[in-house]
Amino acid sequence: MSTAPTRESSSAVVLEAITKHTQAGNPSSFLAMNTGNELFTVPDADGVVVYRQAGRHLVQFGGPFAGPDSYERLLTAFQEHAQERELRLVAVQLQRADAEIYARLGWTVNQIGASWAVGLPDFTLRGTRFMQLRNKISRAFRNGLQVREADAQDVRDALAVIDTAWLADKGEHVRPLEFLVGQTGGSAQRHRRLFVGSIDGTPVGYISYSPVYGPQAGWMHDLSRRLPGNSPGLMEAINSTAVEAFRAEGAQWLHFGFTPFTGLDAANELPGHSAAFTWLMHFLWEHGEDLYPARTQLAYKEKWGPDLTLPEYIAFRGQASPVSFAHVFRACNAF
Repeated sequence: MSTAPTRESSSAVVLEAITKHTQAGNPSSFLAMNTGNELFTVPDADGVVVYRQAGRHLVQFGGPFAGPDSYERLLTAFQEHAQERELRLVAVQLQRADAEIYARLGWTVNQIGASWAVGLPDFTLRGTRFMQLRNKISRAFRNGLQVREADAQDVRDALAVIDTAWLADKGEHVRPLEFLVGQTGGSAQRHRRLFVGSIDGTPVGYISYSPVYGPQAGWMHDLSRRLPGNSPGLMEAINSTAVEAFRAEGAQWLHFGFTPFTGLDAANELPGHSAAFTWLMHFLWEHGEDLYPARTQLAYKEKWGPDLTLPEYIAFRGQASPVSFAHVFRACNAF
């Protein structure tokens, strides 16, 4: 990075960039605010590159959050930064507008998955389509669930208990994911919304929502965790409560975030993409549940009848590489 700002000033730089430069419409852009991210800037360029280093790879989150006059200059400088240090580059969660620029600049670009969103103004759970979902939500409330919006600081200890039990339930060697999933706490928490479900006064689950900027502005259903073994429909009931709050405030979209290996379509691929990597994505959709539970994640999102599917992309500086792809998961703390 060209300077070494404090954490507070870094957060301010990123927040300005993701709120000002929304032309790519990345619904996950608020993840750029996560603690642990690194920033790259150049003098007189209006924007920032967000990334993490994993081994000899720099894993970039999204495209540069930059103005049109600075976008390619910033990306080129970041490429030179990596080359001077003999590091490999891979970028993940590019939007279509980003992907087209990267492909034109010689990167190998492939669809890696999709994100999903529901339009809120006309959203309703009425009708046979949502009967099963309504029944699960009703059951959770009948079992004593109460949902409220909470200040994360006020329920910090309860969130820690839920997080610990949730992770233990996933298996002995499972690690908490980072980078491409949200956080609670920290200086960015004041911009998020937190809805907590409790039974008999004890918090048993929560969903954190992050702001979404750009053409489909609204909120993103981000980090969600629950105590194992509680009432069916618990998370659906929490989300339905948040949906009604957002609708009452006039929010336009609820995004469900990025899910790898989903929404794959040959029509989404760009010239120069890797046929082998396309095959790998389809293979992981069919057989990759141990790597990432894409089918389970998509099933939850489809319950809500999404109106919008946005393809998301991965880009390799050079040929598509399984090693570089693995370093995306390494940056996410998956292994």
